[in-house]
Amino acid sequence: MTISSAPGKVYLFGEHAVVYGEPAVPCAIERRATVTVERRSDDHIRVEARDLSLDGFTVEYTGDTEYRPDVDVPTALVDAAMGYVDAAVEQARDAADMPDAGFDIIVESDIPLGAGLGSSAAVVVAGIDAATRELNTPLDCREVARRAYNAEYDVQDGQASRADTFCSAMGGVVYVEGDECRRMTAPNLPFVIGFDGGAGDTGELVAGVRRLRSEYDFAAKTVGSIGEIVRQGETLLQNANPETTPGQALLTELGQFMDFDHGLLEALGVSSRTLDNMVWAAREAGAYGAKLTGAGGGGCIVALDETPETETALEYTAECHDVFRAELDRIGVRVEES
Repeated sequence: MTISSAPGKVYLFGEHAVVYGEPAVPCAIERRATVTVERRSDDHIRVEARDLSLDGFTVEYTGDTEYRPDVDVPTALVDAAMGYVDAAVEQARDAADMPDAGFDIIVESDIPLGAGLGSSAAVVVAGIDAATRELNTPLDCREVARRAYNAEYDVQDGQASRADTFCSAMGGVVYVEGDECRRMTAPNLPFVIGFDGGAGDTGELVAGVRRLRSEYDFAAKTVGSIGEIVRQGETLLQNANPETTPGQALLTELGQFMDFDHGLLEALGVSSRTLDNMVWAAREAGAYGAKLTGAGGGGCIVALDETPETETALEYTAECHDVFRAELDRIGVRVEES
């Protein structure tokens, strides 16, 4: 039996634009998905999912995951959860050259599914790591990231970026631009996360931006402007001392860039009333900046604030289902037990 875990993430800047080769800066956070894998003597896959906003389910299958468990959540979430687990299994089988390997798999996560915190990437990264180790074919973090991206690319019909999976595999703050993926040195940022209890449809939201970008030149320029914000933010972070607490000047400028980024994402149609209301609640409480994180349409916002004021404001915001502070997680995928 092998147990691996991987962190979720927030986007400091760059979601949606990263799909078109623009840069993005995601940051790993200390909320993790844990995947337990045990080799079977047959070719069956048995998946037990816990704490994935799915009310829990268990399913055993061989071949494609055509069976869908009967749980009281949107079909798209179930399809996504099953699809990502299946894709991780196929990547592990391919890496070990064992196409008929069977597994008992338990998936546990404290990252809300589909909420913009990288839950699917964390499950895929941890799943590939645990399954390849169980098959005595351990991979280094970069190879796990590469295979996890391939898995998400297949599940998302070619609309995935490397940002989520690379961040989850490597940990810390990362910079992604096209095929360029690298870790950055950066100070620990004071993240506050608000969750509206919902989830956006990533495929539909990405497709909507794609339509706008292809139809209107100003929409394409908006995507490019997000990329410029990311480059400015990366310069700020690279010039900061990673060993010290970030100062007010750095947080103020990063927050301003976050506010700009949210405005551009809102213009591209990927925000929502609940996300906007949480963003404004955070700003009015004194946060340096606040924006949606992930695909949008519902889910989470991220704010910068080292004081308790933003947490308190979000707790009293009707649209906020949950609020928590999240430290930067500098450790990516790791083995918990083998």
